[in-house]
Amino acid sequence: MASSASTSGTATNVMLAIFEKKTTQIELYRPLRNYIAFNYSEREAQNLEDDLQTVKQLRSDLERQPDPSLTTRRDLLQNYYKALCLVETRFPISPDKDHINTITFVWHDAFKNKQKASQQNIHLEKAAVLFNLGAVYSQIGLSYDRATVDGRRLASHAFIASAGAFAFLRDNAATKASIGSSTTVDLSVECAGMLERLMLAQAQECVFENTIAKGSTPGVCAKISRQVGLYYEEALAACNVPPLNQHFDRAWISHMQLKAALFYAEACYRYGLELHEKEEIAEEIARLKSGISALSEAKKSTKGAAAQILDAISKLEANLNRNLERAVKENDRVYLMRVPSPSSLPPLPAFSMVKPLAMNEVLDASKEKMFASLVPDSSAKNLSRYTEMVDDIIRTQAEKLQQASELTRVRLKEMDLPESILALEGNFTLPTDLKEDVEAVQISGGPAGLEAELQQLRDLRRVNQEILIHIEELLQKEAREDAQFKSQFGARWTRPQSSTLTKNLQDRLNRFAANLKQAADSDARIERSVREHSALMSILDRRPIESALPTLARPIMSLDANEDAILGALKQSLRQLETLGAQRAGLEDMLKEMKRKDDILPKLMTSTGSYEDLFRKEISKYDHICEDIAQNIEAQEQLLLQIQAQNDEFAAIFNLEDYKASREKCYKQIQAAIAKFREIKDNINEGLKFYVTLQDAITNVKQQCSDFVMTRNIQCQEMIEDVHKQMAGLNFQDAKSTGAYNNSYPSVGHQAQRPVSQQQTDPRPQTPYYHPPEQPAMAGYAHPPPYSSTQQMPSPYVLPPQTGSPYAPSQAGSPYPPPQAGSPYPPPQAQQQPPANHDYGQPAYPGWRGPYYNSHAQQTGSHPRPPYTIPGQYRPPQQGGYYKQQ
Repeated sequence: MASSASTSGTATNVMLAIFEKKTTQIELYRPLRNYIAFNYSEREAQNLEDDLQTVKQLRSDLERQPDPSLTTRRDLLQNYYKALCLVETRFPISPDKDHINTITFVWHDAFKNKQKASQQNIHLEKAAVLFNLGAVYSQIGLSYDRATVDGRRLASHAFIASAGAFAFLRDNAATKASIGSSTTVDLSVECAGMLERLMLAQAQECVFENTIAKGSTPGVCAKISRQVGLYYEEALAACNVPPLNQHFDRAWISHMQLKAALFYAEACYRYGLELHEKEEIAEEIARLKSGISALSEAKKSTKGAAAQILDAISKLEANLNRNLERAVKENDRVYLMRVPSPSSLPPLPAFSMVKPLAMNEVLDASKEKMFASLVPDSSAKNLSRYTEMVDDIIRTQAEKLQQASELTRVRLKEMDLPESILALEGNFTLPTDLKEDVEAVQISGGPAGLEAELQQLRDLRRVNQEILIHIEELLQKEAREDAQFKSQFGARWTRPQSSTLTKNLQDRLNRFAANLKQAADSDARIERSVREHSALMSILDRRPIESALPTLARPIMSLDANEDAILGALKQSLRQLETLGAQRAGLEDMLKEMKRKDDILPKLMTSTGSYEDLFRKEISKYDHICEDIAQNIEAQEQLLLQIQAQNDEFAAIFNLEDYKASREKCYKQIQAAIAKFREIKDNINEGLKFYVTLQDAITNVKQQCSDFVMTRNIQCQEMIEDVHKQMAGLNFQDAKSTGAYNNSYPSVGHQAQRPVSQQQTDPRPQTPYYHPPEQPAMAGYAHPPPYSSTQQMPSPYVLPPQTGSPYAPSQAGSPYPPPQAGSPYPPPQAQQQPPANHDYGQPAYPGWRGPYYNSHAQQTGSHPRPPYTIPGQYRPPQQGGYYKQQ
């Protein structure tokens, strides 16, 4: 194993390469030439002298130390493998006396050099060459400068090719090379598969680094990073089970363990950035915690790990903790969202950008001319005929086995076996789908957790009411002061009365209050539903849920006391049926194994008789397995009839029909409880969303009221000074200035005058309290700047709703239609788009739509989407536990 780190200083870019297997010197030229001369002619041997010399030179080059150029070594291994494919089809190498039995291939294990394999067949040689080809590709990948985009791209291609070589080894040569007593672990199917996963992980890692360098979005980076971690996890899993669990150094295990955890945490970090942009703070917190936990667990096994990886883990952990602290603070102050447990989250999305290179074309020897004169085309055609015959036998028998297994499954399900026996023994369980639904309910808190969510509804409603009260107090105080000065100064007090300016604002506040009242009614209906159905839903709190199921009991009285004998006979028959099923699986495996080992090519090449006779002789090897399959299927049919009779007797004695009926009734009760719980849960979530959204709207109106009162106070002071001057005989106020006071506020139902550049058709306030949308989203949430008298705010005073508005009172006197079945909150009604100068109150559930969140007129980037709110400059004096003072 070799490792290398990128010179760019990217701490995570520490990767592995594989060393080649070592071999011993052998003689190929003389045995191959003697075989040609003996089986064909001396002249044929002379004609093929160049081909024999080529094979000899390729093997000699392979035996010496690796070439200085890795690409030269790669080409040598590819050419030699093609030559071996041609040799295999023409020269039978085996211990058989009629074959070439003087060649023994010896190869040492790449990871434990003291272990070696020696075989008298070409399969070991081909497998070792493929292994070395994959190793050289990995070394090529490690040789590139991964500090550059091009270097990482080339390295990724090399690792993909390496993965392709190991995949080709696993699928085509590893099994054959592992037959016999003299084998090595590095050429096993398991090791080849593990190395393929490792090379794919490193290739995907290079792609991830280039993705970061290109500045891709956090969501894309998270998917690619997660796939890197999955590849490392698969490689690690293979190293932890036989035959690889005792074969690799601890440094290998630590490397893959840390890399798997590192890229999982990296995916959590990147995905958290995307969640933060979407303001999904609760899931962001859970993802960040999951990433931190993975890193903490991985740091327990760092023996032999590279220092660069440990440093990368420390840096990533610091970033995760920093983002977690920020997200928790924002959630506590603004969002008040319930953070889910990491175990309840769906798996992180992953996307693979790499796959093993298909080596079929790279290693295709069909176009090579070496030894072309030795094998006639008829041999290849006859080999194809024989292969088709064998495939047809295996396909037919496999279909029979599959049909028998499916028949058994269907018949047992009809008889409710073995579930009824397990129920009698107390080992029953829910159907998989129903059990998953119950587990989902229990994970979310179950019926017992609904009270806490109902309390959250009450608290949110109280906060909204407190803000409304505070707004009313502001306006009433200003009106009292204005009336006091009007009474004191009489006709000299010329500015408009507060009541003429705040009429529409008061109407909006009244509609907010009406919405809250109707929301309270909806909350009451939810609470009533929880109380009324608490008995139904209480079954979902049973742990384990199976304890709620009815039990199958033995009969209280028995005439002949033979229920134990009947039960024992039925169990014995089921065990026999299970044995037959295991035999079928073994028979199918035997067929596949026979086909894998069925190498007729050497016999075709050396046969002097009829090909048809040879085919019949070879096919006859499959006859005894086909007979065993037929006997197995026949025995199963007889046994199923016996089980049917025994089960009928068992059902009669144990009153199985009544048990099934009570069990189905319990299943339906659980299903009904789940449906009702989900309905109530959805209604509560709907209410929470409404209150948070409405709070944002009320807070915006509160900001306008505060600005209105501040402006009135400033003008009040100015007018007091002017009145005092008039009373003192120093009248410096002309009619023009008096008119200015009269024109300081628009008349009821009209918008305030604004510069042409700020005029909009949107009736919502195009608020100056937010940062412009082009600011970086990750800088956190913007707070409003201090109020400036130079800013011209759109007037909050609008006309009352017109006839036909969805918020006009209904015939029953309620501003909303009665709730529909299944939801206590009234759905939004269809409405005409209002004129630009109209502003309506906020409807109750399921979601508020008004002048601040009107989907058909919202300007992109002007406001965040509900349920997230941006705090105003002025806080209500009493806000309970939902806001913290800055």
